[in-house]
Amino acid sequence: MKELELKYGCNPNQKPARVFMEEGDLPVTVLNGKPGFINLLDALNGWQLVKELKEATGLPAATSFKHVSPAGAAIGRPLSDTLKKIYYTDDVELTPLACAYARARGADRMSSFGDFIALSDKCDKSTALLIKKEVSDGIIAPDYDVDALEILKAKKKGGYCVLKIDPSYIPAQLEKKQVFGVTFEQGHNFIKLDDECLKNIVTENKTLTKEDRDNLLISLIILKYTQSNSVCYVKDGQAIGIGAGQQSRIHCTRLAGDKADKWWLRQSPQVLNLQFKDDIKRADRDNTIDVFTSDDYDDVLAEGEWQKWFKSKPAPFTREERKAWIAKNTDVAVGSDAFFPFGDNIERAHRSGAKVIAEPGGSIRDDNVIETCNKYGITMAFTGVRLFHH
Repeated sequence: MKELELKYGCNPNQKPARVFMEEGDLPVTVLNGKPGFINLLDALNGWQLVKELKEATGLPAATSFKHVSPAGAAIGRPLSDTLKKIYYTDDVELTPLACAYARARGADRMSSFGDFIALSDKCDKSTALLIKKEVSDGIIAPDYDVDALEILKAKKKGGYCVLKIDPSYIPAQLEKKQVFGVTFEQGHNFIKLDDECLKNIVTENKTLTKEDRDNLLISLIILKYTQSNSVCYVKDGQAIGIGAGQQSRIHCTRLAGDKADKWWLRQSPQVLNLQFKDDIKRADRDNTIDVFTSDDYDDVLAEGEWQKWFKSKPAPFTREERKAWIAKNTDVAVGSDAFFPFGDNIERAHRSGAKVIAEPGGSIRDDNVIETCNKYGITMAFTGVRLFHH
């Protein structure tokens, strides 16, 4: 198939809409549902991301995309009991691929609501059962087990979008896009991100363990497919905070750090011991936790409000208590798609447990950034590779 007609473009008024190939057939087959314009942007970017994560680590990978940026991405490492609880996977036997999606979806559950999923491997029943319980727009994978496909086809009253990608497809060297009737052309970003880009360590601390390297590469690959400017925090093979699409670098770093802190706060005793009402929906639970772990906790603890969510009224999770818990998060890897212009980015990353950092380098204030890393014993590599994505 060379062409696929779409309902509309980015918005309902943008008609007609289609995707097509100038040469050869589309690498995507629609197995169920009908993809939208943004669905396909998410699907094709997400597939590239998980394909490269699998190539870099050798493990199955998954990503959860929203509006052409990943809300989360991860490789298929086993989950701790705590992660199983906060990712709502207690009742599912998890395969490595299912672990990858649980991590990708669970990193930032607020942003992943209504996601488009990409999987590096054939979708199995275990992964499909996880997806079944989540609000999601669609999925792309190289193949599907028969029972997994039947589970997915039943979502959204039979309208769930299921796409199959040809894993052998390689895009043309040149790619084009139009803006305001003007055609832009550039070489496809085939840059390979591997250990070579982590060799230029510029800080006093030169230590990079295998775990550190894997986490840094995961962060860089995620950034390659995230709307710029972007910063990504990674721990234990998964993104825990992604700051995407900000004009200011420090705002990316703060946003990603705030998301990483939220992920860590979900694992605190104060959150794990919350007694939610039995009939509360996942989305409401996620939003309640998001508010409970903020300075606005009164919004869910005020009289007449807490009764909507909890069986019994919890004590406030104070700023001092949250700060003390966040300080326990360590061994975090941080990547940036372009150089950090000032040391304030390092100060913010340090507060969320940054141990190692990878960024291109090239700022006139590199000395200030390196000095701030040295202040905290952080290892930083200059990759020499900018990863802007638009």
